[in-house]
Amino acid sequence: MKRYLFTLSICLISFLAKAQLGYNYAQYDLGVSGALNYAYTDAETIKGTPAVHLHFTYNHTPFLNYIAEVQLGKLAGGDSVNTLSGRQFKNNYSAVSFRVQLQAGELINYENSMFFNALKNIYVSSGIGVIYNNMDEIHRNSLYIPDYTSTGRNNSSEAFIPIKLGYEFKIFNSYDEPAVKLDLGYQHNLILGDQLDGIKAGIHKDMYKQFVVTLKFGIGGYTSYRKSIRPN
Repeated sequence: MKRYLFTLSICLISFLAKAQLGYNYAQYDLGVSGALNYAYTDAETIKGTPAVHLHFTYNHTPFLNYIAEVQLGKLAGGDSVNTLSGRQFKNNYSAVSFRVQLQAGELINYENSMFFNALKNIYVSSGIGVIYNNMDEIHRNSLYIPDYTSTGRNNSSEAFIPIKLGYEFKIFNSYDEPAVKLDLGYQHNLILGDQLDGIKAGIHKDMYKQFVVTLKFGIGGYTSYRKSIRPN
């Protein structure tokens, strides 16, 4: 009798474990990104510059994520010689932000549908952040208009609103858990001020956009979702 109960228990445990394949996920991720920045400011010329992002993510579900992010990078623009205003800047910036990310899989029924299964990892994300501006190089005077100059600060901090769209490729381990994630995104950062370039001019706020490639790694706190993350 004991042997029968032991065998039945093993079978039941194996069945329950197998039933959870495809449902489990890590509640916490660590990630790193490479980004290409383009600043739209009071400087007329737009230039591409690099940045690195570091992330900590809390996954409320596999498709609803809360992300704390640190950015370290450069922003640049303008041309002191070939523009009338003479505005030119290089900004070695850092930024911190918090975003909520909602993926389509939280809203749609993707099980048993190849089409919706392909759409489930599309996401939209937004939140709030603070950027710390540090002008490594700044030129505010015109070479062509006598006595023309622009005002501004070499160092400043400003709030910004990040808005991000993208797609997250989930890479599953042998237990059908999304252990690694490859994220391709476009992020639009709306600055709530006018000192991103160290120049205050005009009536429009500054902004910068980013094309971002991210790798995230699940680090623990495993739990289960209400449906298979990777349906057959």
